[in-house]
Amino acid sequence: MSGDDENERQGKGGGIDPGPEIAAVFDDLETLLKNGDVVGALTVRGINASLALLAADALRAYLAGRKAEAAEDFATVAEEIRGRLAARGEADGGDGPADAGSQGETSRSNGRR
Repeated sequence: MSGDDENERQGKGGGIDPGPEIAAVFDDLETLLKNGDVVGALTVRGINASLALLAADALRAYLAGRKAEAAEDFATVAEEIRGRLAARGEADGGDGPADAGSQGETSRSNGRR
């Protein structure tokens, strides 16, 4: 890494600002989780890509210091997963395809997707 790159990444207090790298990782993850082939593969494994995107958004918000938003999103993800497990009669975190649910419909109290 060049000195110029290092200077551009300086954060508050002289430390390194990981923000740009973190944003790039989450952008890549979002693109991946919106890819039809990936969504299909996850669905077969019982994983709802919309919930995965919401969880990624929650972690992105937390790492950006938006803790209230992160808490709300994480709570929504947890509630959705618990509801899907209860609907299947499972509380052990089973990973069958029935958990996939509707890939495009994740309920969120703040209306974002």
